[in-house]
Amino acid sequence: MSFSFDQLAGSGSVAVMGIINLSPDSFYAGNRCATLDEAVRNAESMVEEGAHVLDVGAESTRPGSQPIAEETELKRLAPVVSALAKRVPVPISVDTSKPGVADRVLQEGARIINDVTGLQMHPEMSRVIARRGAGVVVMHMQGTPETMQDNPRYGDVVEDVLVFLRLSVEIAGSAGIAPGSIAVDPGIGFGKTLEHNLKLIGSLGRFKVLDKPVLIGVSRKSFIGRILDLTEEERLEGSLAAGVAGVINGADILRVHDVRATVRAVRIAHAIREAG
Repeated sequence: MSFSFDQLAGSGSVAVMGIINLSPDSFYAGNRCATLDEAVRNAESMVEEGAHVLDVGAESTRPGSQPIAEETELKRLAPVVSALAKRVPVPISVDTSKPGVADRVLQEGARIINDVTGLQMHPEMSRVIARRGAGVVVMHMQGTPETMQDNPRYGDVVEDVLVFLRLSVEIAGSAGIAPGSIAVDPGIGFGKTLEHNLKLIGSLGRFKVLDKPVLIGVSRKSFIGRILDLTEEERLEGSLAAGVAGVINGADILRVHDVRATVRAVRIAHAIREAG
């Protein structure tokens, strides 16, 4: 049976996706896991705190990061995904843009692929996901992680990102991925200036035309640091504020480092959104 995003939160509520980082190069040290046991402990803790889905990544996509070999990525990912699929009761998403990695982790029990290239780098990726009956998050990124923050430019950032994501949704559908198995992510911080990020968060309602769940990842990102002049370790309140703004403006899924605090904040934001 194909994965459906309707399974995540139920009753029209907002889902919280907890981040499990297996890369030593990840921008936020608070969620890095150096061992299998540490990853399992963090995952179980996030589920207890209310996470509806877990997103596991082994290759950093922070600005300026370098790609890693497929073998290295799989060595980090496969044991953790296999263990989590057996140990936690929520779906496992894997953050990867490599079709070979996606195919392997889906065999190990992952249910979702979170592709920062929006299925537009490797044609095989959409076919792998369709064949395995998995879900997909298609994200917008301008450039590559190594270069994306050099000088991002848009005509109209919301419209340009919308055009990109519409194409990604079409690619997914053409490959046979079920309509309910697709979510979209405007890619906050991925080839965007501070002003671009703020505009996208404030304009999430425009992405509803795609008729897909909207996921955003704002947790502890650099645009929050620029506004508040704070390090990654000090950005919890800013992350919650940005996440709440996202929910009010239409976000359906928040990808976060801090699950418990986000779950509580999201319940209030969602109640206000639904009462409006």
